[in-house]
Amino acid sequence: MGSLYKYRWQYLMILPAVILLFLFNYIPMAGIQIAFRDFQIGSSIWSSSWVGLENFIFLSEPQFWVVVTNTLFISVLKFIFGFPAPILLALMINEVRHSGFKRFVQSVSYLPHFFSWIVVAYILQSFLTMDGGLVNDLILKAGGDSIFFLGSTEWFRPIIVSSGLWKEVGWNTILYLAAITTIDPQLYEAAKVEGAGKMAQIRHITLPGIAPTISIILILSIPSLITVGMDQIYPMMNPANMAVSDVLDTYVLRSGLQQGYFGMATAVGLISSVIALILVLATNQMSRKINGEGLW
Repeated sequence: MGSLYKYRWQYLMILPAVILLFLFNYIPMAGIQIAFRDFQIGSSIWSSSWVGLENFIFLSEPQFWVVVTNTLFISVLKFIFGFPAPILLALMINEVRHSGFKRFVQSVSYLPHFFSWIVVAYILQSFLTMDGGLVNDLILKAGGDSIFFLGSTEWFRPIIVSSGLWKEVGWNTILYLAAITTIDPQLYEAAKVEGAGKMAQIRHITLPGIAPTISIILILSIPSLITVGMDQIYPMMNPANMAVSDVLDTYVLRSGLQQGYFGMATAVGLISSVIALILVLATNQMSRKINGEGLW
């Protein structure tokens, strides 16, 4: 009680956030039971009859596993390119010595984060459309043939990965740059005295200094392997690229809201959440064993 009274104002400041977390993250968990009920619009959750595991019938459908494959393929590509990119950019920005140019680079790299994915989708369409798109115009002027980028199953994944990098890589450098500023400058001075070059300083001082931050962000990033982001994928989907663009998020949206299979959609979401939890726990345990750092 003494500690509670001592930090009463701090607890009071975080109380609104705790209340919002409880209202929007914990109370909705009661809806998980829809995955085991025959829920229909117009009836309540509590009055719907129990159906056991009938809503999990999608596990035997080939289309579901195609969706899972698409999800994993895109998410792994985004992780491979998207996780190290902000680390590399933060290291490069940190090496810029002209303060004005450094602020300019940071501002330019942060700016795309504030664009919604709808805006980004319109930008991509204006660049990549076959009728008047800048990229196809350049290809035609170079003597090539127009490419149907927006409907190509071959180009869809590279477009998604590259647009995600362009939009978020600058914003994701913030934590790494903040971690770099906490490194003792005397370590760099000592390294210079010993004759260490820039690459040696980065390898033996900067990277070990931000390793705890990298570990935490890695743990938090792992669950995204099964959620590639519907807000990015959905505006770029069309019947021509559906074979590679249909992912778990869009599958749940189509099954739940458009077709009315609320039980099945909830079941898919439940399985995804359980897998995400397992990934977080496993990654945290691995991180603690490798470098002694974790979320808990």
